[in-house]
Amino acid sequence: MKDDAPLAFVVEHHDKPEIEIQVNFGVFAGRAATAAEIDDLARWLLDVVADVTIISEERHEFDRTVEVSLHLVRIELARAPGDRFARRELAERLRERAEHWARACIADRHYL
Repeated sequence: MKDDAPLAFVVEHHDKPEIEIQVNFGVFAGRAATAAEIDDLARWLLDVVADVTIISEERHEFDRTVEVSLHLVRIELARAPGDRFARRELAERLRERAEHWARACIADRHYL
């Protein structure tokens, strides 16, 4: 890697995904989702859609009195049905699958 290559940059234009679902995984699991779990989620979602982007991220949010660290899994679809009802129905199907996936992951690796 060249020493003068930028490591951070401003994104000038960002097209929002047509559907975005956030899974508050870390709050309930107490950990990040594993790569294998993300792969399982992708397989579950690909039963419903042709392509999907899954982002697993650790977020840190701060203000002068509070620090928050959490792990999110975001599901993004670049293309969705044009019809508002069909889009809402698809988003709900994906949300239900994501929630089922998260609960299964948490139950599978729950230690007391």
